[in-house]
Amino acid sequence: MLLGAHVSIAGGFSNAPINAQKLGCEVFQMFSRSPRGGKFIVTDNEVEKFKINFKKSGIAEFYIHSPYYINLASADNRIRHGSISTLREELEFGSLIGAKYAMTHLGSAKDFSEKAAIKLVASGIDEILDGYTGETQFLIEMSAGAGQIMGDTFEEIAEIIYSTKFPEKIGICLDTCHAFSSGYDFKNKTAIDETIKKLEKNINIEKLKLFHLNDSMTPIDSHKDRHENIGDGEIGLNGFKEILKHPKFKKINGIIETPDLKDENSKSLKLLKSLRK
Repeated sequence: MLLGAHVSIAGGFSNAPINAQKLGCEVFQMFSRSPRGGKFIVTDNEVEKFKINFKKSGIAEFYIHSPYYINLASADNRIRHGSISTLREELEFGSLIGAKYAMTHLGSAKDFSEKAAIKLVASGIDEILDGYTGETQFLIEMSAGAGQIMGDTFEEIAEIIYSTKFPEKIGICLDTCHAFSSGYDFKNKTAIDETIKKLEKNINIEKLKLFHLNDSMTPIDSHKDRHENIGDGEIGLNGFKEILKHPKFKKINGIIETPDLKDENSKSLKLLKSLRK
């Protein structure tokens, strides 16, 4: 498992590989634009600078995280169709600069019944992927299930994926904090094996493409999205040690989105690297 972090694109996305290298990332994740909205501007010069900086960095691969405002289940057509357009842009942009994956949350089902929301999300994903021939793969990120946020169980994610026309084009990003908050345990090997069984009952484990490795401030099944530094939360050091050495996760890379990334020197990334040995 290669390890890295979500890094800043302050001053332009071409700076992301430089910031990742400074942190000691082996892989990294970034936004392509402001996560809260704003105009999406890509210039040939910035793309070329990014490619040069990425090649110089020696980093293996990188990923794009979609903006926070995405909602494929919104009753507001402006929001829903804007989300579809944005996610297609993310995939096309990712393909342009060489991103391995582009991941997204799905949005909230507050405007519809769960069944109707699932159908709406699946049809939105069909629109995003229809005619897409790029190399960047679309990933659904598991949620913590706060309120009526979609994608908080393996069953619901499976139903969405297999309700689309393109299940073969869709993968999963598993955030340990979100999954733990949704009731899936990672505290020890026995718990992790049980979580894997639950995943495999619904979804082929080959669809698990990426981890967000975050500890949780809140207890299991709390349905709260509260990231904590590695080892300082409810999952704990032993849980992450077992994740890192589990044979079924060997080829799945991990990204941290921990609070200590606000510092220039992330304790969490160094700690994960030490646990991997």
